[in-house]
Parts: sequence; structure tokens; C-alpha cells
Amino acid sequence: MGDSDSEDSDGEGGLGNVSRVIIRPPGQSGKAKRGHLCFDAAFETGNLGKAELVGEFEYDLFLRPDTCNPRFRFWFNFTVDNVKQDQRVLFNIVNLSKSRNLFASGLTPLVKSSSRPKWQRMSKRQVFFYRSAMHQGHYVLSFAFIFEKEEDVYQFALAWPYSYSRLQSYLNVIDARQGTDKRFTRCVLIKSLQNRNVDLLTIDQVTHKQRSTNRLDRSFIRVIVIVCRTHSSEAPASHVCQGLIEFLVGNHPIAAVLRENFVFKIVPMANPDGVFLGNNRCNLMGQDMNRNWHLASEFTQPELHAIRGMLKELDNSDTYQIDFVIDLHANSSMHGCFVYGNTYEDVYRYERHLVFPRLFASNAPDYVAEHTMFNADDRKAGSLRRFSCERLSDTVNAYTLEVSMAGHFLRDGKTVALYNEDGYYRVGRNLARTLLQYYRFINILPVPLVPEVRGKRRGRLRNQHSRSRSKTRYEVKPRPKTPRCHAPISYNNLSICYDSGGGGGGSSDEGGFSPVRPLAPGSSSFSGCRNYRRAATATCPAAHDQYSSFSLGALKTGSDHGGAVGQGKRSARVTIEVPLPVNVPPKPYLSIIDLNQLTRGSLKLKSNSFDAADRR
Repeated sequence: MGDSDSEDSDGEGGLGNVSRVIIRPPGQSGKAKRGHLCFDAAFETGNLGKAELVGEFEYDLFLRPDTCNPRFRFWFNFTVDNVKQDQRVLFNIVNLSKSRNLFASGLTPLVKSSSRPKWQRMSKRQVFFYRSAMHQGHYVLSFAFIFEKEEDVYQFALAWPYSYSRLQSYLNVIDARQGTDKRFTRCVLIKSLQNRNVDLLTIDQVTHKQRSTNRLDRSFIRVIVIVCRTHSSEAPASHVCQGLIEFLVGNHPIAAVLRENFVFKIVPMANPDGVFLGNNRCNLMGQDMNRNWHLASEFTQPELHAIRGMLKELDNSDTYQIDFVIDLHANSSMHGCFVYGNTYEDVYRYERHLVFPRLFASNAPDYVAEHTMFNADDRKAGSLRRFSCERLSDTVNAYTLEVSMAGHFLRDGKTVALYNEDGYYRVGRNLARTLLQYYRFINILPVPLVPEVRGKRRGRLRNQHSRSRSKTRYEVKPRPKTPRCHAPISYNNLSICYDSGGGGGGSSDEGGFSPVRPLAPGSSSFSGCRNYRRAATATCPAAHDQYSSFSLGALKTGSDHGGAVGQGKRSARVTIEVPLPVNVPPKPYLSIIDLNQLTRGSLKLKSNSFDAADRR
């Protein structure tokens, strides 16, 4: 925008959003110059009610409250243009209605521009959340920013926006992408007060034979209901829902098993009017939709009334049984993803209710078990999970799945990894995998055998194969089943006699004896390379040189090296008469042969050296 082309507008947003409002320094009038910031939030999902210049480069920003409800002010999404290069600003959002949030522990606003269209988190060094004495002790969110390019339009938001238009475009794409095998059907469940679609996706490939079942025969079709975006500002929940939909309609084997055995009813956006208007929590009438499920009216909340009618129809059907009702939400005050559940007086139902969150905790690395909560709070009586457990059958498991607007802790428990869109998609995929594990856990689906899993496993990528593997594949013949036994080994010059006790300084767990080995034909029970028991008339010495005096004393008294073995597993004592005096030979030596350097000639040479040593 040039200096002479800047739009002149002094109007405030009033109860609505600001629309191309230019902020001039005091005492200046006429056409706006470069550097007089222009604020705009008059677009889908936008929210900014007012902007004021309070310093040379400091601006106070006021969020627009929800329509017909001034209590909720937390979501923001606005654009800024007509900037100067390297212009420094400080934005203060001064009327946040929620003081308990994650801005003090890692959450930062998102920003993108025309030249950098990908959303990026602002640095923590630029973001401050504090109680301000200049604003009557209210909590203020301040963030500093430097505009790099004059031509760019900069956009700031609380989280990754997910608008009603984006949902419609995504549903049109996947609907046109599916082939002849219809994996899902799309219909309009109801129209909102502003005549927007409340879409219903039915994902299944259940055969016709399965549909002709009856609940009385306990051969019903199990249904999983997913409801998303009841609160309009919780855009991360829509990303989780899109990740779930993308996985279920894809080609993954888990998705195929789920489609063939279960029916998924997904409402991806239950509050389209609130999302379009940029509200924080309420619908067009200013009502919190997740507190009015038990009071929903077709005139003030037609979306809830239609979804509630669908649940009751499925619950009363003889063909279908609702197993899960999961409400997707985003949380601005806690990290990670976690589940809210219900409590029941029936112990068996409560135990069954605990299974899914525990499986989810073991399946998702970003799950926080400490935040999981099960209650029957009266304040949450109008929520979907409380309505489902009280008004539907006892077989229904109703949960609220929360995912953080910020991130999740890594394994060290200290570092916070901030979510991005792919991270939210991964939460949706983990939800689908957990559903498969749950049905295998309760024996609805068979657990595949290990050979079947290996047979279906795809090969590794080409760059992951071992480099030493030959490109030519040879047939591997099975190894013949032959009996294995130890080959007899003869040592020519090892004239070392090991005593049976072996307790004198031995480190073996068996009291000094070596492990039991298979017997060779004609050998005694103590033959081997480590344990020898020879007669007293043998020509070998009685013991090692360093233990000779101790061994001789033990032989005369009939003890087993000080009774070490007598107290262990072998309590029998052996008395051997040894004639005195005994000539102790010099310390024996052990020749070590390096088998890696062994050749035909060296083997013969070594044998000759042994014979020569014996002759000496």
C-alpha cells in the first residue's frame, strides 16, 4: 500500500470486528502514511474489537466478546498492514477473560505474512504474560514484533485457524477423490441459524450380510460417534478430526479393518456459526453449546437438537449399538492430550469405562495420564459426555478428548514440544489405532498371529537395506537337524590339575565348578577343559603353585578348601592320601594360540614345539 493509496478510516469496530482501521499518531490527520498500522479482523474466524496507540510504538488491543455473551474473550485472529520496514511494535491484548492459560508456560501467538505463508510460533523471548498495574490489575498478553517487509500483510492468531470454508473444501476434495468403493457418505444433518451446513460423515464398509442383524441375537453393528468443534475457538480439535478422517478413509490396513467392522458417525463442525464469526466459545445466540445438551432447542440450538436426535435413533435401533461417543476439544491451560470421563455406581461399567483411556495412554507418547479425570460434576451436566452416559444405554462409553493448544512434554518431563498441524493429525491417527486395540482387548476383533503380521509387513525402503547384501537372491536351504555335542579336545601340555572344591577364590556361582557339559564317550563325569579330578597316583601336580600349601593342608585334613564347598551344594568330602614329601613342580604355563593367524604350517610347528617341551 502506497503513501497516497492508504484507506482513511476512523471508525471503531464497536461490537463487531475492526474493518480496515488505521491508527494514526496524535495530532496527525489526512491520508495515512507508511507506518500508520492498519488493523483488520472483518474476515472469517477473525476477532479484534478495538486497537489504540498508547505510546510511540505500543498498541493496546481489545478482543471482541462472543456475540450476545460478553463473558468469553480469549480467541484472537487479525491482520496488520501498511507497515514500514524494520518497524518495531509492542502489542498488548488487555482484556483476556481467562487468566489461567499456557502463555506463562510456553504458549506463544502464531504469525505469518504474505511472503511467509506458513504459520510460525513467535519466540518465547518476545512474549510476556503478566498482571499489569496500568490496566487495573488485569492480566495482559504482550508480544513484541519487527516488520521486515513493507509490502507484506501480517496475520496474528492464537492457534492454527480452521474455518468453516476450509472444512467444506476438504470434504469436497476427499469426496471427489474416493473411487468406486465408497468408503464414506456425506450428508447435511441440519442447517444452522445462519443457514450453514452441519455435515455428517458416515465412514464404513460393512457388508450387507452384517446389516441384516438383530440386537436380540447380539449380532448388532457397533457405532462410534465423533463430535468436534462444539467450542468455536478450539481450532486444534478440527485438525485432530481431520487427521482421524484422513486415516479412516485411507488405505492403511488398520483403517480397512475398522471400516469393515464398525460404523463411524462424525460431525466435524457442530458450531459453524460460532466458528465463522470468530467467537471464543458460544454460538450465534451466545449460548455455550457444551453446557446445553440436555436443554437443546430446535429454535436456538438446532445443531445440538439434530445430533441428539441422531444419537437417540441409533440407541433405539435393533441393528446398531453405540459403543463410543467422543467429543473433541482443545485445552488452553494444560499440556498434552488427555481424556475426561464419567463415574458410575456400577463397578463393572466403571471398570469397562477405564479401559479406553489406559490403552490411549500406552499408544500415544503425548498422552498425560495425570490430567485424566473421571467425575460426575453437576456443573458439567450439560456436556455431551454427561448427557450420553445418562440418557443413552449402559453400553455407551462417553469421553471428552482434550488436546493442548501449546504442546506436550517430552520423555524428560521438562522440555515442551509445541504442536503443529502434523502433530494434531497424529493425535487423530492414534485415536483410530486405540479403537482397534480396544476391540481386540475385549475380544470383538481377533488378535492376529505373529506369522500373519510378518507376512503382511511391507519391506523396508530401498535406502534402509544393508549395503553388504547382494542383489542376487539365493535360495536358502533348511539346515539338517543333526545332534549337537562337544567335540573332544586334547591338550598335550596342559598338566594342570583343578581340585574338585574350587572354592578357594573361585568366582563361579556353582561353588567353583564349571557348568555341566554333555559327556563324551568314555569320559568321566568331571572331564572337560576346566574341571579335572584325577587319582592320587597321577603324575600331575596336586594344585597350582600359588595354592600349593593351602591345597596340601586341605588334602591332609580331608577338607574341601576350608569348607567352602561343604557349606554349599556339595557336602560330601573326599579324602585323598598323598605321600609326603611332595615335589612341587615349577609353575605351569599355558600356550595361547591365535586362531586368527593360524595357518597349516604354523599348526604343525606349534605341535612340534609342544613335543619338544615334553621331551625336556
